[in-house]
Parts: sequence; C-alpha cells; structure tokens
Amino acid sequence: MSGNWPETEGMLEVVLVKGGRTKIRYPARLLADDGTRISVRAPWAGEGVRDFGFVRFEPGDVFTEHYWRDRWYSVKEVRDSAGRRKGWYCDVTRPAERSGAVLVVEDLDLDLWCPADGGEVRRLDEDEFAGSGLAERDPAAAAAAVAALDALEDLARTGGLTALPH
Repeated sequence: MSGNWPETEGMLEVVLVKGGRTKIRYPARLLADDGTRISVRAPWAGEGVRDFGFVRFEPGDVFTEHYWRDRWYSVKEVRDSAGRRKGWYCDVTRPAERSGAVLVVEDLDLDLWCPADGGEVRRLDEDEFAGSGLAERDPAAAAAAVAALDALEDLARTGGLTALPH
C-alpha cells in the first residue's frame, strides 16, 4: 500500500477475494457502518501506477469505498493527491461481510468506470466474467452479477454515484 496510515481505532482490513483466493488486502479507515452500507477510506493499495488507458491509479490517490451487505456491488470514488475527483470505479461483488475489523468482499470480475468529467461510462471485464464459469457453477449469482452491473451503469448515467458521501 502506498502511504502508511497509522493503525488506530476505527481501522478495518479490507480483503478482496477472487476465485477463492485473496487478491489483495489493505488497511482502511472506517467512515461509517449503518448496518447495511460500510464506508471506508484508503490510499491506493496497488504497487506503483496502474494505467487502464482511460484512468491511472497511482500513489497518492485516495479511494472512498462503499460496500453493501445487501447489494452485489461496491463503489469506489477515486481522488488524486490534490483531492480532485477522477471518477468512480465500481466492482460487481457478492454482498460484503464484516467480522470485527475485517471486511471481506468477493470480486465477481465485472467492473464499471464512470469518469468525473462526464465522459464515457465503461463496462469492464465482461470477457473475464464470461470465462470465469460462474454462470455454470452458480447461475443465480451470475444473474445477480449481471443485474448489478446494469444497476451500476444506470446509477452512473443518472448521476446516482455523485449522491454517495465522499
């Protein structure tokens, strides 16, 4: 993780699981947990720069992340080191599970990017999702994942993402 945030009360460890294995884990400051939505803030947890072509995540970026216990997605508002909003990176996931200071989220491959400048909303990794075999292993989860991506796209196109606290 870039930047060392002090380990203090009010911290959670976010654990992103994909394909049954831990993809990444990182500390995040707990902002709110109302029993349904959990909101945290964390610096960019990746190594170095990740350039998608349409956005770059890099050291100094700050993510305000929203996870739900009753929705099949998470929404991450991304800001640069100067506090300028880059946009929202949304992951299709199973509903989040929190146990004490650990928040576990299972990534289901589908993602959505919504730029802050009102540019093109992008559905991502649909080929990866198709190749994951989820539709064969767990048709109900696959259907929920596709519905979640559609819901995220609708939120992005109607300005619903901007209504989330930052």
